[in-house]
Amino acid sequence: MSDLLAARALFGTSLVFHIVFAAVGVAMPLFMVLAEWRWRRTGDPVHLDVARRWAKGVAILFAVGAVSGTVISFELGLLWPRFMAFAGPIIGMPFSLEGFAFFAEAIFLGIYLYGWDRTGPRLHLAAGAMVALSGAVSAFFVTLANAWMNVPAGFSVDAAGAATGVAPAVAMFPPGWAHEVVHVLLSSYAATGFAVAGIHAFLLLRHGDHAFHRAALRIALGVGALAALLQPLSGDFSARQIARTQPVKLAALEGQFETERGAPLRVGGLPDAAAEQTRFALEIPRGLSLLAFHDPGAEVKGLKAFPRDVWPNTRLVHLAFQVMVGLGSLLALVALAWVVQRVRGREPGPRLLRAIVLASPMGFLALEAGWLVTEWGRQPFTIWGTMRTADAVTPVTNLAAPLVAFTLLYVFLGVMVIVLVRRQIAHVPVDAAAAPHVPPEAAP
Repeated sequence: MSDLLAARALFGTSLVFHIVFAAVGVAMPLFMVLAEWRWRRTGDPVHLDVARRWAKGVAILFAVGAVSGTVISFELGLLWPRFMAFAGPIIGMPFSLEGFAFFAEAIFLGIYLYGWDRTGPRLHLAAGAMVALSGAVSAFFVTLANAWMNVPAGFSVDAAGAATGVAPAVAMFPPGWAHEVVHVLLSSYAATGFAVAGIHAFLLLRHGDHAFHRAALRIALGVGALAALLQPLSGDFSARQIARTQPVKLAALEGQFETERGAPLRVGGLPDAAAEQTRFALEIPRGLSLLAFHDPGAEVKGLKAFPRDVWPNTRLVHLAFQVMVGLGSLLALVALAWVVQRVRGREPGPRLLRAIVLASPMGFLALEAGWLVTEWGRQPFTIWGTMRTADAVTPVTNLAAPLVAFTLLYVFLGVMVIVLVRRQIAHVPVDAAAAPHVPPEAAP
């Protein structure tokens, strides 16, 4: 393994691990606050139990996410020093603001966890709301930095290759930033919502009707289903943005080698870069032109319109994109089925509960596939059109050793998280549903 490949694999492994906790850090505090708000509004002790147990889960996941996020911060400087030296003066602002959001989230989480008996109800609920808001703001600023890497703006490059005329405010909001931010936030809510709902749906199937799991399912899937139904609309906006600003990436996503008007939309298929064609795909005539430009006769540039040395790995990008779209579509179907049941005033039956269980990992798989599309689709550049990944990597060698060490560490942390969260959520006392009704003003 080359040191460049090892550096990419190490950083990619860290991101694949951390993105789960980042998404949970965005969505779970919202679920927690909604459960407490429901308790304070109705006095139902089941929602109090849900809020308390979810709060403990948030604390566990926040701690592990803080560790993996700190590792990524160091890896940015240690693995990609040339990138940081060039990009730091340009996009240092969103990275710094993300740090402030992270510390705000930690402070308000501490108030929330230890303030049940020490603060008033409004202040406690407000602290939880700030945890949820800070998590979303943190993801917002990180996504701005990634959007800049995809469509760099706010600077010029002189003859020596140095950045000049830096405008940090312009760089902070490059073209397409809003689409990417919305897409990432919706992905976080959908993935976490379905993952949490899947746990409670499984326990409902296993133990029968249980007020705790029924209440938790409603909250988690209420948020997750709404996000899953909105995600296709967000994806449409993102696709049209990519068509305008990253046409070579669009061509790789769709396995489009030839430039043509009325380009077809491909479902499935296996791109072959050597033969410059995509085999075994189901082609929908004019579909790509319609989706990318809202014009069935629009011209779509193929990969052959660009130099071969700027092509990403077409097969990997296309397959990851197909996985993301396919799983996202399945989530939307399950979400629609649940919404129909709720509109009819019915609780999900065994069939729908099984579908929710099967769909529970799909959100995170789609989220991971989407980030792979973003990162692989930008290759061979770290900063699109400005700095190649090979020019950004550290000169330090023997990077395979830390890759193995950190992979083992992430496996260990992942197992520990599963064990700890299982204790908090899965082992709910059977008599929790029969807890006495306690008015919120009289409860701790």
